[in-house]
Amino acid sequence: MKDIGQRFDAIIIGAGPAGSTAAYHLAKKGYKTLILERGRVPGSKNMFGGRVYIEPLKEIYEDFEKKAPIHRWVKKERISLMYDESATTIEIESTKSTSFTTYLTQLSQWMANQAVEKGAILLSEIRVDKLYRENGVFKGVVVEDERVLADIIIDAEGINRLLLEEAGIVERLSPDHVALGVKEVIKLDGKNINQLFGLEDNDGLSWVLIGDITKGIPGGGFIYTNRDSISLGIVLMLGEAIKRIDRHIYLLVEEFRNHPLINKYVRDGRIMEYSTHLIPEDVFALRPPKLYYNGLLIAGDAAGLLLNQGYTYRGVDFAAYSGYLAAKAYDYAHNNGGPTEENLREYTRLLENSFVMKMLKKFSGVSKLMKKERLFKTYPELINIMAGKLMHIEYDSYKIMEALKEAKKGRVGWISLIKDLWEVSRKL
Repeated sequence: MKDIGQRFDAIIIGAGPAGSTAAYHLAKKGYKTLILERGRVPGSKNMFGGRVYIEPLKEIYEDFEKKAPIHRWVKKERISLMYDESATTIEIESTKSTSFTTYLTQLSQWMANQAVEKGAILLSEIRVDKLYRENGVFKGVVVEDERVLADIIIDAEGINRLLLEEAGIVERLSPDHVALGVKEVIKLDGKNINQLFGLEDNDGLSWVLIGDITKGIPGGGFIYTNRDSISLGIVLMLGEAIKRIDRHIYLLVEEFRNHPLINKYVRDGRIMEYSTHLIPEDVFALRPPKLYYNGLLIAGDAAGLLLNQGYTYRGVDFAAYSGYLAAKAYDYAHNNGGPTEENLREYTRLLENSFVMKMLKKFSGVSKLMKKERLFKTYPELINIMAGKLMHIEYDSYKIMEALKEAKKGRVGWISLIKDLWEVSRKL
């Protein structure tokens, strides 16, 4: 093994939101920063549903809302409980927005470009083979037969944590700790999207769907409107899917797209992209024992820093903010004797005092709740049957409690119903 003869202050593994943000803030402070990305371009290995929450990004990028590749501002929210060919929907519409839709490929490339403009060096199509450690200190990375050295390594390799596995820091991923997302991007004219969903130009829709579209497997569907396309897909808890699913998951997505209540929105479109991705789910079980070691920090999905609130995911803003805090932690360590494990503990302190850890702890019970089959099968069925009895009037009309009693027969008892309502109210 040979050294390349050039040493860096920081090596960032992965040019996703976490890695590029860390590189941006390090380069901005004058640190000699190298980003190594295994994809052809930043973002080519990234995939997400379609929505990003903006407030944390406004803090860490100057004029973010003016410069970033924003497609539409989410001003209409829908949550639908699906059963058979019916849906019971809650819709919220506002003139204000705290989130937007985009392609993660475009956003990741934009973030990486910000780092390069500040002086970071970006090398794409580079696969890091292992983390280089000497006498218990991480000192660089190995690429093929070459060693690249740096004071700090920031691992932002994503959910497939092959380098951390090889280094003995984490175990192989357990299916019970992750979800599987499958997405189609469907090309549609922007004006057509506005008409179909009742939107104005630049306004967007976020639509979460729960029920028999996942065949009783914990998870749900999503639809997001982009500038001139729709992102449509399904997320399934992988451990439960392995136990129950008897066909290719793509068939579930196809059935979802062809559902009578959904197909009217997409039937004139053309599928232009299909992708899948693992998503951190049980983040506390997934997290490495520590996020800081001598010469090493771990950020983004690799650190399990993604929030499932039950009705929405927050990933990009959490990942980017963790990269920002990793850069701050290295800057602190650099100015206080070097990137020792004790100095890099600052990263944990910064995370604990940030919204990232506060929100993860606040919603820590959601992962267990999401494994309850009744939430994804029984209750969507019950609510749609109940709504049908109240609204589909022929001669007689139901009172609300009459409709509820009829709908719950043979599906769930009163004690289980009250217990589940109490648990949902506490954890969501």
